[in-house]
Amino acid sequence: MGRSHALSGWCAGLAMAPLVGLTSVAQVVPFAAATAGYALLPDLDHPGASASRVLGPITGIVSGAVRAFSGLLYSVTKGPRDEDSTGRHRHASHTLAAALLLGFLTSRLGAAGGWRAVLGVALFGLILAAHVLGDWVLAVVVGAGAWSIAGTWLPGTTAVEVLRGGLDEIGSWIGAAVALGMFVHCLGDSLTRSGCPWLWPLPIRGETWFEIRLPRAFRFRTGGWVERLIIAPLLLTGGVLLLPGALPVLQDFFPAILSTTSVWVAGSQR
Repeated sequence: MGRSHALSGWCAGLAMAPLVGLTSVAQVVPFAAATAGYALLPDLDHPGASASRVLGPITGIVSGAVRAFSGLLYSVTKGPRDEDSTGRHRHASHTLAAALLLGFLTSRLGAAGGWRAVLGVALFGLILAAHVLGDWVLAVVVGAGAWSIAGTWLPGTTAVEVLRGGLDEIGSWIGAAVALGMFVHCLGDSLTRSGCPWLWPLPIRGETWFEIRLPRAFRFRTGGWVERLIIAPLLLTGGVLLLPGALPVLQDFFPAILSTTSVWVAGSQR
């Protein structure tokens, strides 16, 4: 489900950026790229996940630590009706508490470290997203950066200064991208048959790790046809339409195509 998580994070980031005052391409695209990448981060608790393999042994060690901590936390906090489980996968890292905590820490980092810290957080998210979605993510970000520079270039400024300006504007909001991405992952897992205990530690029906999920008729299997043929295409379409300036371009593009087609058809009938 990695691609769906990353695409949903990308869409959520594009939708949220304007709500926090980020409107230029140089601000929105790095913000959304970070959200897409950190939408994969909760799966650090699985050794085979992309987030656990992206940086080789480095993320592998982090994955082992996350699994160990998650198992310990589960054994200490499980309720009387919680299932007999190791508590490693889809537990500690798949909670709203974890998303808010990491979001807060990265927000403070962005505020204290300035554009360099924002760049570091965003780059790691971009690496995660590109590892799952492919190099087109890098092409979009680089293209957006070039577009932004071309549109905001001022005499006496350099390309680096223009990019730094966009990252400075993101600042502490980079934490919102991280938290949103992780929470979107939890919501996505709640659509599947296994569910996700993201309301921990709120006790529900005697369970501290109660799996939030849709009614049985609406659940789908991870990697099944519903995800591949319905959810992923919808997310990909939304990810394009939500790009800054995409709708005006499409509104001009399709009438132009129809007009050209009409002229060609009329000419061929003569």
